[in-house]
Amino acid sequence: MSGPARRPRRRLNQPREQVLAAAMATIAARGLTGLTMAGLGRAVGMSSGHILYYFGTKDELLLQTLRWSEEQLGAERRAALARRVPVRERLDALVGLYLPDGPGDPRWTLWLEVWNRTRTADDAARERQLDLELAWHRDLVALLVEGGSDGTFRPVDAERLATRIRALLDGFATHLVVGLPGTDLATVRAHVAEFLDETLGPA
Repeated sequence: MSGPARRPRRRLNQPREQVLAAAMATIAARGLTGLTMAGLGRAVGMSSGHILYYFGTKDELLLQTLRWSEEQLGAERRAALARRVPVRERLDALVGLYLPDGPGDPRWTLWLEVWNRTRTADDAARERQLDLELAWHRDLVALLVEGGSDGTFRPVDAERLATRIRALLDGFATHLVVGLPGTDLATVRAHVAEFLDETLGPA
């Protein structure tokens, strides 16, 4: 999952979407520690109470900001997967969009924070975040099924392999976003490509 704080390509709906865009921009500029209700209110010309009226809690604000960010990236992902290019090229494009750009990537920083907070969240909040994960999973499964059907990939259990690929990407993504020494995007992309070649190549 990559693309930290991509700018929306459509007019923002007032005022909720303005707040979400400002929250993502703040995370990109100053990290999660720089995101406060008071600062966010100043950025969009609202009081903290007005923001809480729309979101209730900071946890809800973070989750809705993540969902908003994923909507932007989801449109980009659908466009990439709709291109008339070989299925492996589209799979590589999905990997590129999935992974963070590097240390401090705001979208991945937000992902990790929201997942950490949802450990104690209610079932409804956890379900909404799971929906974001499953959108990537479904697209990945569809690519694996298509590649297996047209002979590009060896036959695989697409659901099972998609789960393994996402776990691989999540692990590498975490290393990238926290800036683990010796980890960079080019190296990670090479590791993932090698795994896909070994797993999906000719038997």
